[in-house]
Amino acid sequence: MQSADFEYLSSLLKKRSGLALTADKQYLIESRLVPIARQLGLTDLSQLCARLKSKPDEALLTEVTEAMTTNESSFFRDMKPYEALRQKIFPMMMEKQADTKQMRIWSAACSTGQEPYTVSICIKEDAAKMLDWKFEIIATDLAKKVVDKAKGGIYSQFEVQRGLPIQILLKYFTQLPDTSWQAKEVLRGMVNFRLQNLLDEYTILGKFDIILCRNVLIYFDDDTKAQITRKMVRSLQPHGVLILGSTESLVDPDGNFAAFDDFRGAYRLK
Repeated sequence: MQSADFEYLSSLLKKRSGLALTADKQYLIESRLVPIARQLGLTDLSQLCARLKSKPDEALLTEVTEAMTTNESSFFRDMKPYEALRQKIFPMMMEKQADTKQMRIWSAACSTGQEPYTVSICIKEDAAKMLDWKFEIIATDLAKKVVDKAKGGIYSQFEVQRGLPIQILLKYFTQLPDTSWQAKEVLRGMVNFRLQNLLDEYTILGKFDIILCRNVLIYFDDDTKAQITRKMVRSLQPHGVLILGSTESLVDPDGNFAAFDDFRGAYRLK
Protein backbone atom coordinates (compact mmCIF):
# COMPACT_ATOMS: atom_id res chain seq x y z
CA MET A 1 0.00 0.00 0.00
CA GLN A 2 1.30 3.44 -0.88
CA SER A 3 1.87 5.75 2.07
CA ALA A 4 -0.44 8.40 0.60
CA ASP A 5 -3.26 5.84 0.40
CA PHE A 6 -2.70 4.78 4.00
CA GLU A 7 -2.73 8.39 5.18
CA TYR A 8 -5.95 9.08 3.28
CA LEU A 9 -7.77 5.96 4.52
CA SER A 10 -6.60 6.27 8.13
CA SER A 11 -7.69 9.93 8.18
CA LEU A 12 -11.06 9.03 6.65
CA LEU A 13 -11.66 6.25 9.17
CA LYS A 14 -10.66 8.39 12.14
CA LYS A 15 -13.05 11.14 11.05
CA ARG A 16 -15.97 8.78 10.53
CA SER A 17 -15.51 6.28 13.36
CA GLY A 18 -12.76 7.52 15.69
CA LEU A 19 -10.61 4.52 14.78
CA ALA A 20 -6.93 5.41 15.21
CA LEU A 21 -4.78 3.27 12.93
CA THR A 22 -1.00 3.22 13.21
CA ALA A 23 1.33 2.33 10.35
CA ASP A 24 1.70 -1.24 11.60
CA LYS A 25 -2.02 -1.78 10.87
CA GLN A 26 -1.64 -1.43 7.10
CA TYR A 27 -2.18 -5.16 6.76
CA LEU A 28 -5.57 -4.76 8.45
CA ILE A 29 -6.68 -2.14 5.95
CA GLU A 30 -5.52 -4.30 3.05
CA SER A 31 -7.21 -7.48 4.28
CA ARG A 32 -10.56 -5.76 4.88
CA LEU A 33 -10.75 -3.23 2.07
CA VAL A 34 -9.18 -5.05 -0.89
CA PRO A 35 -12.29 -7.30 -1.17
CA ILE A 36 -14.46 -4.17 -1.40
CA ALA A 37 -12.22 -2.78 -4.14
CA ARG A 38 -12.48 -6.01 -6.11
CA GLN A 39 -16.27 -6.09 -5.78
CA LEU A 40 -16.25 -2.70 -7.51
CA GLY A 41 -14.02 -4.01 -10.31
CA LEU A 42 -11.00 -2.12 -9.00
CA THR A 43 -7.55 -3.68 -8.87
CA ASP A 44 -6.09 -2.21 -5.68
CA LEU A 45 -6.54 0.24 -2.81
CA SER A 46 -5.08 3.12 -4.82
CA GLN A 47 -8.01 2.84 -7.20
CA LEU A 48 -10.42 2.57 -4.27
CA CYS A 49 -8.99 5.75 -2.77
CA ALA A 50 -9.32 7.51 -6.12
CA ARG A 51 -12.94 6.37 -6.31
CA LEU A 52 -13.70 7.62 -2.81
CA LYS A 53 -12.11 10.98 -3.58
CA SER A 54 -13.81 11.49 -6.93
CA LYS A 55 -17.21 10.02 -6.00
CA PRO A 56 -17.71 10.29 -2.22
CA ASP A 57 -20.72 7.97 -2.27
CA GLU A 58 -22.20 7.67 1.24
CA ALA A 59 -23.08 4.00 0.81
CA LEU A 60 -19.48 3.17 -0.14
CA LEU A 61 -18.08 5.31 2.66
CA THR A 62 -20.31 3.45 5.11
CA GLU A 63 -19.26 0.07 3.72
CA VAL A 64 -15.57 0.97 4.08
CA THR A 65 -16.10 2.25 7.63
CA GLU A 66 -18.08 -0.79 8.75
CA ALA A 67 -15.52 -3.16 7.21
CA MET A 68 -12.84 -1.65 9.45
CA THR A 69 -14.74 -1.74 12.74
CA THR A 70 -13.95 -4.62 15.07
CA ASN A 71 -17.03 -6.67 16.00
CA GLU A 72 -15.56 -9.15 18.45
CA SER A 73 -18.10 -10.07 21.11
CA SER A 74 -19.30 -12.97 23.22
CA PHE A 75 -21.86 -13.74 25.91
CA PHE A 76 -20.79 -13.04 29.51
CA ARG A 77 -17.51 -11.66 28.17
CA ASP A 78 -14.97 -11.36 31.00
CA MET A 79 -17.75 -12.36 33.49
CA LYS A 80 -16.58 -9.92 36.20
CA PRO A 81 -18.72 -6.96 35.01
CA TYR A 82 -21.87 -9.09 35.09
CA GLU A 83 -21.11 -10.40 38.56
CA ALA A 84 -20.59 -6.78 39.66
CA LEU A 85 -23.88 -5.73 38.07
CA ARG A 86 -25.83 -8.35 39.98
CA GLN A 87 -23.98 -8.16 43.29
CA LYS A 88 -23.15 -4.46 43.56
CA ILE A 89 -24.46 -2.08 40.91
CA PHE A 90 -28.07 -3.25 40.58
CA PRO A 91 -28.56 -3.16 44.39
CA MET A 92 -26.96 0.30 44.49
CA MET A 93 -29.26 1.56 41.74
CA MET A 94 -32.28 0.08 43.52
CA GLU A 95 -31.47 2.30 46.48
CA LYS A 96 -30.95 5.38 44.32
CA GLN A 97 -34.05 4.79 42.22
CA ALA A 98 -36.36 3.46 44.94
CA ASP A 99 -38.96 6.16 44.25
CA THR A 100 -39.30 5.50 40.51
CA LYS A 101 -38.32 1.82 40.33
CA GLN A 102 -36.89 2.45 36.87
CA MET A 103 -33.43 1.74 35.50
CA ARG A 104 -32.03 2.78 32.12
CA ILE A 105 -28.98 0.98 30.74
CA TRP A 106 -26.96 1.77 27.62
CA SER A 107 -24.79 -0.81 25.88
CA ALA A 108 -22.60 1.42 23.69
CA ALA A 109 -20.80 -0.17 20.72
CA CYS A 110 -22.86 -3.30 21.31
CA SER A 111 -21.65 -5.11 18.17
CA THR A 112 -23.80 -8.17 17.41
CA GLY A 113 -25.76 -7.93 20.65
CA GLN A 114 -24.23 -10.43 23.04
CA GLU A 115 -23.57 -7.79 25.71
CA PRO A 116 -27.10 -6.32 25.98
CA TYR A 117 -28.65 -9.78 25.84
CA THR A 118 -26.33 -10.87 28.65
CA VAL A 119 -27.47 -7.87 30.70
CA SER A 120 -31.06 -8.93 30.00
CA ILE A 121 -30.30 -12.44 31.24
CA CYS A 122 -28.82 -11.01 34.45
CA ILE A 123 -31.98 -9.00 35.03
CA LYS A 124 -34.23 -11.99 34.35
CA GLU A 125 -32.20 -14.22 36.65
CA ASP A 126 -32.58 -11.67 39.46
CA ALA A 127 -36.23 -10.88 38.72
CA ALA A 128 -37.37 -12.07 42.14
CA LYS A 129 -35.19 -9.40 43.78
CA MET A 130 -36.48 -6.65 41.49
CA LEU A 131 -40.25 -7.14 41.38
CA ASP A 132 -42.17 -4.21 39.86
CA TRP A 133 -38.99 -2.67 38.48
CA LYS A 134 -38.96 -1.36 34.92
CA PHE A 135 -35.79 -1.73 32.86
CA GLU A 136 -34.99 -0.04 29.58
CA ILE A 137 -31.93 -1.25 27.69
CA ILE A 138 -30.66 0.77 24.72
CA ALA A 139 -27.99 -0.91 22.61
CA THR A 140 -26.16 0.97 19.87
CA ASP A 141 -23.49 0.51 17.24
CA LEU A 142 -22.39 2.49 14.20
CA ALA A 143 -22.48 -0.54 11.84
CA LYS A 144 -25.93 -1.31 10.43
CA LYS A 145 -25.04 -4.90 9.57
CA VAL A 146 -24.21 -5.80 13.17
CA VAL A 147 -27.22 -3.92 14.56
CA ASP A 148 -29.46 -5.85 12.17
CA LYS A 149 -27.93 -9.14 13.35
CA ALA A 150 -28.35 -8.10 16.98
CA LYS A 151 -32.02 -7.26 16.44
CA GLY A 152 -32.66 -10.74 15.05
CA GLY A 153 -30.88 -12.32 18.02
CA ILE A 154 -29.75 -15.32 15.94
CA TYR A 155 -26.38 -16.89 16.73
CA SER A 156 -24.42 -19.85 15.47
CA GLN A 157 -23.61 -22.88 17.58
CA PHE A 158 -20.07 -21.53 17.93
CA GLU A 159 -21.30 -18.12 19.11
CA VAL A 160 -23.62 -19.48 21.81
CA GLN A 161 -20.94 -21.86 23.05
CA ARG A 162 -18.74 -18.84 23.80
CA GLY A 163 -19.90 -17.95 27.28
CA LEU A 164 -23.43 -19.33 27.60
CA PRO A 165 -23.88 -22.13 30.17
CA ILE A 166 -26.10 -24.86 28.75
CA GLN A 167 -28.91 -24.26 31.26
CA ILE A 168 -29.00 -20.54 30.36
CA LEU A 169 -28.92 -21.36 26.64
CA LEU A 170 -31.90 -23.70 26.90
CA LYS A 171 -33.81 -21.28 29.12
CA TYR A 172 -33.47 -18.17 26.99
CA PHE A 173 -32.79 -19.39 23.43
CA THR A 174 -34.64 -21.51 20.89
CA GLN A 175 -32.78 -23.82 18.52
CA LEU A 176 -33.69 -23.26 14.86
CA PRO A 177 -33.81 -25.96 12.15
CA ASP A 178 -30.41 -24.92 10.78
CA THR A 179 -28.88 -25.57 14.26
CA SER A 180 -28.48 -21.85 15.01
CA TRP A 181 -30.08 -20.38 18.13
CA GLN A 182 -32.40 -17.39 18.54
CA ALA A 183 -32.86 -15.33 21.68
CA LYS A 184 -36.43 -15.73 22.91
CA GLU A 185 -38.80 -12.79 22.80
CA VAL A 186 -38.46 -12.45 26.57
CA LEU A 187 -34.89 -11.23 25.89
CA ARG A 188 -35.34 -9.51 22.53
CA GLY A 189 -38.26 -7.52 23.86
CA MET A 190 -36.06 -5.98 26.55
CA VAL A 191 -33.52 -4.39 24.19
CA ASN A 192 -33.98 -1.44 21.85
CA PHE A 193 -31.24 -1.55 19.19
CA ARG A 194 -30.28 1.66 17.39
CA LEU A 195 -27.61 3.05 15.11
CA GLN A 196 -25.33 5.47 16.95
CA ASN A 197 -21.80 6.70 16.27
CA LEU A 198 -19.87 7.45 19.46
CA LEU A 199 -18.38 10.50 17.73
CA ASP A 200 -21.84 12.07 17.45
CA GLU A 201 -23.97 13.58 20.20
CA TYR A 202 -26.02 11.22 22.39
CA THR A 203 -28.51 13.63 23.92
CA ILE A 204 -31.34 12.08 21.90
CA LEU A 205 -30.82 8.85 23.86
CA GLY A 206 -31.60 10.53 27.16
CA LYS A 207 -29.96 9.94 30.56
CA PHE A 208 -28.80 6.58 31.85
CA ASP A 209 -28.16 4.97 35.21
CA ILE A 210 -25.59 2.57 33.76
CA ILE A 211 -23.47 2.87 30.62
CA LEU A 212 -21.41 -0.06 29.37
CA CYS A 213 -18.75 1.07 26.89
CA ARG A 214 -16.46 -1.92 26.99
CA ASN A 215 -13.50 -2.83 24.80
CA VAL A 216 -14.04 -0.02 22.31
CA LEU A 217 -12.04 2.96 23.58
CA ILE A 218 -8.83 0.98 23.08
CA TYR A 219 -9.18 1.70 19.35
CA PHE A 220 -9.23 5.49 19.83
CA ASP A 221 -6.50 8.05 20.51
CA ASP A 222 -6.51 10.02 23.76
CA ASP A 223 -8.16 13.11 22.28
CA THR A 224 -11.07 11.04 20.98
CA LYS A 225 -11.33 9.16 24.28
CA ALA A 226 -11.56 12.49 26.11
CA GLN A 227 -14.33 13.72 23.80
CA ILE A 228 -16.33 10.54 24.38
CA THR A 229 -15.78 10.71 28.16
CA ARG A 230 -17.16 14.25 28.28
CA LYS A 231 -20.27 13.18 26.37
CA MET A 232 -20.72 10.15 28.61
CA VAL A 233 -20.77 12.51 31.61
CA ARG A 234 -23.70 14.37 30.05
CA SER A 235 -25.47 11.07 29.38
CA LEU A 236 -25.32 9.78 32.95
CA GLN A 237 -27.62 10.43 35.86
CA PRO A 238 -25.83 12.05 38.83
CA HIS A 239 -25.65 8.63 40.51
CA GLY A 240 -24.70 6.93 37.22
CA VAL A 241 -22.02 4.32 36.62
CA LEU A 242 -19.75 3.95 33.58
CA ILE A 243 -18.26 0.51 32.91
CA LEU A 244 -15.26 0.10 30.60
CA GLY A 245 -13.27 -2.98 29.69
CA SER A 246 -10.99 -4.23 32.45
CA THR A 247 -7.86 -3.47 30.40
CA GLU A 248 -8.99 -0.01 29.29
CA SER A 249 -7.88 3.25 30.87
CA LEU A 250 -10.28 6.15 31.31
CA VAL A 251 -9.16 9.44 29.80
CA ASP A 252 -10.96 11.93 32.04
CA PRO A 253 -9.26 15.35 31.67
CA ASP A 254 -11.96 17.16 33.66
CA GLY A 255 -11.81 14.75 36.60
CA ASN A 256 -15.51 13.91 36.53
CA PHE A 257 -15.18 10.25 37.52
CA ALA A 258 -14.01 8.29 40.54
CA ALA A 259 -13.02 4.63 40.21
CA PHE A 260 -14.64 1.87 42.24
CA ASP A 261 -12.11 0.39 44.66
CA ASP A 262 -13.29 -3.19 44.20
CA PHE A 263 -14.36 -3.27 40.56
CA ARG A 264 -11.70 -2.54 37.96
CA GLY A 265 -13.05 -0.68 34.95
CA ALA A 266 -16.08 0.84 36.69
CA TYR A 267 -16.44 4.54 37.49
CA ARG A 268 -19.03 6.72 39.21
CA LEU A 269 -19.59 10.44 38.80
CA LYS A 270 -18.04 12.47 41.58
